[in-house]
Amino acid sequence: MKKLFIYSALSLSLASCSMDVVNPNITENSFVGTSQSSEIWLAGMKKQLANTLNQAVVFAEIVSDNYYNNSSLTNKVFDGPVLLYSDVDIDNTQRAIARLREMGTYGIERIVPADKGATATAKAEMLFIKAYAHILSGELFVALPMAANTEAVSPAVHFNEAIKLINEAITTQTDATLKNGYQLALLRCYYNLGNRTEALRIANSIIQSSSLMVRNAVFDGLNGASNLQQSYTFSNSTNVLAPLPRLDFLDPKYYHVGNVNTDQKPLAILKSEEAFLVAAEAYLGNNQLEQARTTLKALINDVIAKRPTAMVDAKLQLRKGIRADYPVASATRVQADAQSAAQSKLVLGRLEGNVKVNTVSGTSVTIAELDKAETVDQLLYLLSLIRQQVFMSEGRRMTDLGIRFPVSQIEKLNNKKIDDAFTKAVLPAYIPTGIAMDDFTYDKANNLVVIKHDMNKVLVANKTAPNVFPMLK
Repeated sequence: MKKLFIYSALSLSLASCSMDVVNPNITENSFVGTSQSSEIWLAGMKKQLANTLNQAVVFAEIVSDNYYNNSSLTNKVFDGPVLLYSDVDIDNTQRAIARLREMGTYGIERIVPADKGATATAKAEMLFIKAYAHILSGELFVALPMAANTEAVSPAVHFNEAIKLINEAITTQTDATLKNGYQLALLRCYYNLGNRTEALRIANSIIQSSSLMVRNAVFDGLNGASNLQQSYTFSNSTNVLAPLPRLDFLDPKYYHVGNVNTDQKPLAILKSEEAFLVAAEAYLGNNQLEQARTTLKALINDVIAKRPTAMVDAKLQLRKGIRADYPVASATRVQADAQSAAQSKLVLGRLEGNVKVNTVSGTSVTIAELDKAETVDQLLYLLSLIRQQVFMSEGRRMTDLGIRFPVSQIEKLNNKKIDDAFTKAVLPAYIPTGIAMDDFTYDKANNLVVIKHDMNKVLVANKTAPNVFPMLK
């Protein structure tokens, strides 16, 4: 517990991202260069990673069509989606990412060089976590500074900086498993940059060598780092977040049994599923339909089908919040939109006993559906749906929809180098507003739900838009 106290005390200043030590009993000079200082600092970075994800994941899920905020316990305008630079949650997300980035910089430049016992693994992990902060910067925001009080730069600059850091981490790291995980982070950068050649090369390498790899962020409910997505989807008795009914079978991904503080589930920040999805999208960009189909089949059969599941008592997940008409019966059929056929087995029977949940990845897409797809657009639709389902509750869908947060007002007021253009969110014209992405009708007498908008269909129709399907460009 002493180590936890020390690294918690060495947190960064919220307002300035400076490295001032806030614990009066531990000064910078008394800590830097001490035995195990690099390991202690790395532990603090991992805790900050968990806390950063608590901001990024929850809010990105609310913005997307994955979840509706069915309570008053968190942001009520993101469902709109209304994304104003004055929103405190946007500022908190930006601060959390900046803190993680600056912790990485300080650890690499100050802590590791002064610690005679610093290991290659510790330095490589710091490089990786700092790179992950840049990945989040590029995926979630229109632009962000690379350091305190500097101009905001484009997502591409952040992704390229992440690539540089990851490559150094790969060279530094001696642990083969961790090094494989870094390859997934590298893939994610090249995917976001639209570099089809490099993305496909790395994706195929991962597919051949590490098809069931997962890199998790871990949470600690006893020491101030609980999994907030777990709380909002399961552990909190208030029905905070309710999934779109066609995604109900994937909720909860995180749950607790017994003491909630000691049973905090991890959150995947990288997993091999991404390699298959990126490769399939790249093949479609090359008009290679059969290669894309084969890759998606392998994803379902060789990865998703082998991921763990659990039986969970979900009787408290009755979705009785602001909107009380969520289906909770297994007999419910769901139409993706008014023009789509109704599907069964997408809604779990919350009152019918324990429900089976996917703890890493799941999908409703079948091999038969992949075989029936005859065009690029038909396969792209199924790929988009699988991608949505695989990354459910992991904060990735907002980015895939082409939505980006603006630079926060507080950053703008305190940093004169911020361009006014970056204080506006990216909200593409094809995104329905007025909570329409989360809307549906429910005919309880006939057990039928009709989703208002099939956003995967919308994405395919707008596949040439910026930030959508980068492997097709």
